[in-house]
Amino acid sequence: MENARSANQAIPGWRLIVSDTGRYWAIRNRAFPRTALRAGVEPAVDADTFEEVQEAVAAQEEKARTAVEGGAS
Repeated sequence: MENARSANQAIPGWRLIVSDTGRYWAIRNRAFPRTALRAGVEPAVDADTFEEVQEAVAAQEEKARTAVEGGAS
């Protein structure tokens, strides 16, 4: 596995890795809040394409925002 180095293949706040088989992995640089983790947010996601891993990251970030905002009420 190696880090994705293309400027076009970057996700701010996440480390992007491409496996030898071309599968994409994204691992969050900073831990999610406990509230988000308890809600099932995943700090690492994988997908077949860069676009799919971007979507997976966006889904986890949105799920975390919702969990934190709901917990702060």
